[in-house]
This record gives sequence, C-alpha cells and structure tokens, in this order.
Amino acid sequence: MKEVKLKGRVFITFDIEAVTGLHIGGSDTGIEIGGVDKTVIRDPLTNRPYIPGSSLKGKMRSLLEKYMGLKQNQRIGQGYIHSCDKEDEYASCRVCQIFGVPGERAFGGPTRLVVRDTHMSDEEAERIARTARTDLPYTEVKTEVSIDRVTSAANPRQLERVPAGTVFGPAELVYSVYSVNGSDAGQDVAWLRTVLEGMQLLEDDYLGGQGSRGSGKVRFRNIRVRVREGTDYLQPPAVVGEEQYPSLQELAAGWDEIESAIRQKLGIG
Repeated sequence: MKEVKLKGRVFITFDIEAVTGLHIGGSDTGIEIGGVDKTVIRDPLTNRPYIPGSSLKGKMRSLLEKYMGLKQNQRIGQGYIHSCDKEDEYASCRVCQIFGVPGERAFGGPTRLVVRDTHMSDEEAERIARTARTDLPYTEVKTEVSIDRVTSAANPRQLERVPAGTVFGPAELVYSVYSVNGSDAGQDVAWLRTVLEGMQLLEDDYLGGQGSRGSGKVRFRNIRVRVREGTDYLQPPAVVGEEQYPSLQELAAGWDEIESAIRQKLGIG
C-alpha cells in the first residue's frame, strides 16, 4: 500500500492571448439552417467563449507524448494516447505521473496537474464589445470553401472563431508535489519543468481546431509562480522568482532559480 503525503502546491497563473483566430468547438445543437456550421464553446451564464481546462491539458499532454516518443496504446474516441500499462513504466513516466492514468490501473497514483477552465474577464469582454466589429457576440465567422477535386463543385462552410488579439485569463495550473512512500519529493519538483515544456510546445503548435489552416496560435503572458507549503496550508501562497514574467521565454530563462526557491519553500533537497 502506498503512503502519499502532500508537500505543497505550485500555482502557475497567466493570460492566454489568441494570436490568430481561435476555435474550440461547442455544441451545434439547435443551429438554424443558414447558420454557423461549427460553433465555439461558450459559458452558459455569460454567453462568452472560454477555454476548457480539458482542451488545454489534453493538448499539452498530446504534444509531450510525441515530443518524448511515447507509445500510443490507449484508444480515446477516434484516436490514441499514451497510458502506461505496467507499474515499472509508470514509476519513471513523467507524462502519466503528471497528467494521470485511467482509474482502472491498479498502480496509478495521484495526478499532479490540475488545469482550470479559463474565462474572459469583464474588462476584456467590454473591450471587445467597445472596439471590435464581430459577427456574433465576441466572435467572428470565417467562411471556408472546400473544392471537390472530381467535379470542382464548391462546398462553403462557416466556422466561428474568437478573433485574434482576444485575451483569456487569468488561467491557472495547479501542480501538487507529493512524497510517496517517504521520498523527499525532489522528483516531483524536477518534473515541474515538463509542464513548461508542454506550454512551450503548445505555443509553437496550436490550441483547438483547424490549426493546420491558420487557427489556434496562442501566447502565454503575464506569468506568475506561487507556492503554498503543505506544513501550514492556511498561509497564503508565496511568490517565487520575479513578481511576474512577461513571456514564457523569460520564465524559462529564470527557471533554475525558481526551482531552487520552490525546493527551499517546501524543504526539499
């Protein structure tokens, strides 16, 4: 039986800027004839588009799996992901330790990474309403035309996107640092760098759909790192490193210092 103790949590908060139009699909149920073919997901209370944590976490995981060359052995929908199916593989797999494994795995431990939904702030919604001429509330409609290569017939379709320049935030990643069976949790802190790698891979790729046709390029900015110690969890989280990093590149450049400060805060060698 495993003994798991929470040593503390690391909070990474940031804004997500849509550099190009962003499409994260929602439900098309109820779309009228002549309406948009592919809609974006919206908050039912505010009617504003948002970025689901599952989209952000799933894309980071997928990119990291390919970056590390991990076997795609777990069927999900129409595709496959990596999921360790042996305990010895899981013990050293950063992706499965950080992002989790299916519940039926007898050897699985606690998932390290939580990714929150990221909403549009009131200020950003007001800015868009005041300055942008959008086709729908907070979004644009992009018309694409596919051509039948045999008949040359045109097949137009309409895609709803959040316009370039829109900012969502603050986004929040919560990374838990655990001591398992009396370990000093140093491995968990070292593996936090993998989260940064996932963010950088995503910046260089795309989020959501239609990325190969120009949609979904995003940028992370205004990044903060804070730590809450497990020994006195009611204390407010402490800022480590700079108060704020304007870009992911600047955060990565100072990461060795940040990791050292995290270790010191959590009493980890």
